[in-house]
This record gives sequence, C-alpha cells and structure tokens, in this order.
Amino acid sequence: MKTAILVALLGLPSAALAADTPVTFSKDVAPIFNKSCVECHRPTMFAPMSLTTFDEARPWARSIKQRVVSRAMPPWGADPAHGTFKNDPSLTQKQIDTIVAWVDAGAPKGDDKDLPPAPKFAEGWSIGTPDAVFEMDEVFSIPATGAVPYQYVKATTGLKEDKWIQAIEIHPGARAQVHHVIAFTQPAGSAPKPGGELGPTNIGGVTPNKPGLVFEPGVAKLLRGNSDIVMQMHYTTNGTEAKDRTTIGVIYAKQPPTKMAAGGLVINPRFVIPANDGNAEVRATTPLNRDTIVTSLTPHMHVRGKDMIYIAHYPDGTDETLLSVPKYDFNWQISYELATPKVLPKGTKIEVIAHFDNSTGNKFNPDPSKDVRWGDQTWEEMMIGFFSTIAPPAAAPATPQQR
Repeated sequence: MKTAILVALLGLPSAALAADTPVTFSKDVAPIFNKSCVECHRPTMFAPMSLTTFDEARPWARSIKQRVVSRAMPPWGADPAHGTFKNDPSLTQKQIDTIVAWVDAGAPKGDDKDLPPAPKFAEGWSIGTPDAVFEMDEVFSIPATGAVPYQYVKATTGLKEDKWIQAIEIHPGARAQVHHVIAFTQPAGSAPKPGGELGPTNIGGVTPNKPGLVFEPGVAKLLRGNSDIVMQMHYTTNGTEAKDRTTIGVIYAKQPPTKMAAGGLVINPRFVIPANDGNAEVRATTPLNRDTIVTSLTPHMHVRGKDMIYIAHYPDGTDETLLSVPKYDFNWQISYELATPKVLPKGTKIEVIAHFDNSTGNKFNPDPSKDVRWGDQTWEEMMIGFFSTIAPPAAAPATPQQR
C-alpha cells in the first residue's frame, strides 16, 4: 500500500509498481507457453520436453531463458521487413522480458488459481482426432550408423472414391531418426517410385517444426480414389537401431470446398557450389501462366543453405519481396503462411535467390573441400522454393465424400 501511495504522489509510471509484483509461472509465464510453445512441447508430441505444467517446465527454466533471449525459440526465420505471416510464433520483447524475470527470480510457481485454462489438443495429434489413419505397409529397419538412401514406401489406403482432405498429419514411428517425410499419391497397386513429391500429387509432409496441416474453412486437398499414399522418407542414423512404421492421419471435409489446395515450386537442380565458397549464389525463376493465389512459402535447402529470398516480378515492371529468410536453418524447415493470401497476376515471375555456405565457417558443413551438386542426401544440396496455392476445385468429386 505504501508503495502504491508513493507512486501516486510522485507521479511515477505504473511500471514502477509492477517491478514490485513478482512474476510467476501460473499468472505470467503459462499464458505465453500455452500460446507459443505447448503445441509442440507437450506429451505425445515430438519436442524433447513438455512445458504444459509448472513441474514439467521448472527444471528447464535456465535453458528456456537462454533459448528465448537468443530467439532460437520459438523457431522462426522470416525478416519482419517483408511480409506478414499468420503462423509467426515469435515472442514479443515484453514476453521475453517476462520469462527472463521469472527465471531470474528463481522460477516461482505462483498460485494455482491464476493458471489459465489448458489448451485442448487431441492426444498425439495437432489437427484433432483423425477420421482415418493410414500406415506404411511394412516396417522399415533403420541401422545404427551410416547413410540411409531416401526410401519410398507405400501406405495402402483402400479408398475407392475421391475424398476431400481438410487436414493431414504425418506421425513418424521413429521420431529420433526421421528427419522429414513428404507424402504423395500414385495409382493403387503400383510400386513406390520417386517424383510425385515435387508434383501435383503431393498431399503433405512433416518437417521438424510442422507436425500437421489444417486448411482454412472452404479449402481442401483432393485425395483421389484408387490411389495409394507413397512416403519419401529421409532417415538419419544416430547410433541406435530403430524400427519405423510411420502413419498418416486425415480429417475429411464435411462440405464440398470452394477452393482446392495446390502448389508449385521454383527450382534449380543444375548448380555447382564451389569448394570453400562461403557465399555461393543460386537463382531460379518460375513464370505464372494464370492468376495465382499464393497462401504460403517454404524454402528448402540442406545444411549448406545460408539464406533465401522470394521476389515477385510483376507484369507492370514492379517488384515485391514476398519472403526473406536471412538465416536459413535446415533443422527448422518452416512454411511461412501469409496472413492474407497474395494474388499474383498472370505473367508474374517468381524469382528465388539462395546462398550457400560451403566454407569452414559453416559448422554444419560435412566437407568444405568438395564441390557440391544437387542430391537427396544431407551432404548434397537442393534449391527449391515451394509455394502453396488455392484454386477453384475444377477436379472436385461430384459430391462431398465423408468418413
């Protein structure tokens, strides 16, 4: 009371009073974690520890402080000067200061009555409870060491009719060894083969930061009947043998969509990154032959990837930077979802410019003494600027196919 009276008499800012108010997990930190962290940091999900309760978070307090102060967590790479993205999980400076104050005060719990309501999640799923779950036809054995070539494995769907997918999520069976998965479709009964992961039959994927994908209301992706799902599996060995049987959960649209989810890519597979080059540039351009509504942008490179930028060159001669990722991180291959879909008129050229660090200064570089070319494996490189689009559902089923 005395402090409050003194503040009033002296005309001090309210922050002076707030400084005397202890920061607690229940009142101050839990709301931040619920909003920006626990989608991944919860039981049954892939993050290394859960942060849903005080008892779970308290042992990690100092590590949490270090990661949020460095802005390594939550993972995000877009330059805020270009574009606004609806899935930006970045913490505000005030939120970071709150977490720091909590840790520096000894990470007190506070009063349970101050705890916010816990977010509701379907156990093990970020998309909600699936309508159907498909799994790899066979278990794959992952060796303890060595390089594993990309595997193309089939999940038989048994579907005879077309289905509209409202949400899709891929669950690796061996999370520690599965780096990423790309799923696509091919005619039922045919042997799994590559190629569809870059084409129109691509239906989804999972990277270290993206467990599931939920489309906006009225938007869905077409899953053709009499098709099987093929998964491109990128396994990385870690000294322990493992068995993997990855599963895919889907939620079907309850109504016929007004827009169909699709996509495209800007790609350059013909490059050479010179040995010891710390800033090798690779460019590619894709022209648009129709008006295109872009909803997200997903840069893809490997461990030498340094930065990537998307530029729209419009027919009227003007340019716009759609996305700039100045510090690309292979460990967090993020899809940047536009806050407002961008309409790119027919004749627009999407240019993607990427730089690669093949020098000794790149601590992730497997061998800076060698030239690097396109290849599937991590020690090789890729240069792809994926983008997602929505379009009228010209290939829609005649009626909605449910459950």
